[in-house]
Amino acid sequence: MTDQRPFPGIAFRLAGFASAAAIACASAAAAQDAGTVTIGRTSDADRYDPQRSSALAAAEVLYMIGDTLVTLSSDLKTVEPALAESWDISEDGLTYTFHLKDGVTFCDGRAFTAQDVVGSMERWLTPDGPYVSTWKAGIVDSVTTPDDLTVVYKLKAPSSGLLYQMAQFNFIIIDPEQAESLGDDFGVTAFNGTGPFCFESWNPNDSVVLSAHEGYSWGSPALGNTGPAKVDKVVWKIVPEEATLAASLQAGEIDASYSLPAWSIAQFEADPSVTLLQPEAAFRTHYLGMKVTRDFMKDIRVREAVSHAIDQSAIADAIFFGTVEPTESYYAEEALDYDPSIDTTPFAYDPAKTETLLTEAGFTKGDDGFWQKDGTPLTLTYYGFNTSREQAETVQGDLRKAGINLNVELYDSTAIWAKLREQTYDLYQMDYPYLNAGDALNLYFASSSVPSPNRMMWEDEETDRLLEAGNSAVNADARAEAFMALGKHLHEAILWKPLLLEKPTVAIGPRLVPFEPAGISGAAFGTGLNLELQ
Repeated sequence: MTDQRPFPGIAFRLAGFASAAAIACASAAAAQDAGTVTIGRTSDADRYDPQRSSALAAAEVLYMIGDTLVTLSSDLKTVEPALAESWDISEDGLTYTFHLKDGVTFCDGRAFTAQDVVGSMERWLTPDGPYVSTWKAGIVDSVTTPDDLTVVYKLKAPSSGLLYQMAQFNFIIIDPEQAESLGDDFGVTAFNGTGPFCFESWNPNDSVVLSAHEGYSWGSPALGNTGPAKVDKVVWKIVPEEATLAASLQAGEIDASYSLPAWSIAQFEADPSVTLLQPEAAFRTHYLGMKVTRDFMKDIRVREAVSHAIDQSAIADAIFFGTVEPTESYYAEEALDYDPSIDTTPFAYDPAKTETLLTEAGFTKGDDGFWQKDGTPLTLTYYGFNTSREQAETVQGDLRKAGINLNVELYDSTAIWAKLREQTYDLYQMDYPYLNAGDALNLYFASSSVPSPNRMMWEDEETDRLLEAGNSAVNADARAEAFMALGKHLHEAILWKPLLLEKPTVAIGPRLVPFEPAGISGAAFGTGLNLELQ
């Protein structure tokens, strides 16, 4: 972490934090069990089934109790062995042959074989099944096994990002027989995995207890410890209130967390008993999407004018207290296949440019200081999450200063998706995780993704052509060429106002040895193999 100054306006929060810490110290200052690491978080998952959950809370546990065929280096750019020790790809990019590690076992002692991979994929790709994120698997023709240590994965069309997607938690290999026998209770009452920890118990909305997998030795060398785990148990503890969670870390009730409120980070930077850590690479971007089919937003000059009016640096400092970085690009410049020649100047804060652009677009300022055109005020509608109220109010204030009226409508996470489907917004607020440029571009910009998640309503032949070229590329150079060209094309269209680039900040107490957090899927504790007590 870079040095950070104390931030005005958080004294009341820190006072409450200190008070909560004192209460926590008084109520439960007892030392934790030797060999046990307790990680605090604010929310639980609905189940621990990699094929039926898309929640970060599920990923956090699943990476510890299961393994994927491949994983990624710390910079998220290089595919590394996991359950597969090596693999071959056919020249046409349609057939992947995985050679599996020998000697891998499930927590119940049963030997892991290629048939477990086949069974995992068959369950996940069941037509009309209750399974999520199956697009990550590509257009699968067949998954077969000629022997116990070989898997042949055939596609109907090339998928240049397949190996990168295979590092994500939805690809964790399950025990297919257990999944079939437990039905809806799989990942709820039990989970038999090959990971460095074993699923011991789950008390929903309270805690998940994991115990070290005896004999585990097949972790990826590129990520540090190959196994076994250096601690006996990991307890994932739910602490719903952010202030209480922060106080629990200071009191020693938990050993680590990355669910901490941004306002507590300044306090922890001054606390010698707490160490702050960040992964080398972990990508999550906050942005404002612009709906290009709306009357005002059809004009690219209006979109750019709106972009220049919003100060993302002020949002980073005043709301996130410097724990995030302001950004001027749709996805991180460090991400694989980002084109460094992209012109990001349309996304810089420059209110003078706003005035120039709106004048060029035929707008005039009224006596009240607000822009109008042909007698119609330039008034825009913004949809956002009610958890991002401060961010919405800051955007509204910036636009008002620039002479643009903004009607802000905020909704909880259960209502906003239906509201977005009504198509009555000009701007919407969102944040999203991704692995690389191709992952980000595929998530949002295809014409086939209108109206969701392509909420910009961007339908463009060149975008679709370059997406297809990138996705069907059979070598890294062709993939990079297509995705870099597409990234430049979409930035030139000004479809978003990029705001913030977020990495998880992990705070650890004095019992833990500092380690490098993971970046895949946002699950910063990764496999847990690098957790070690002092």
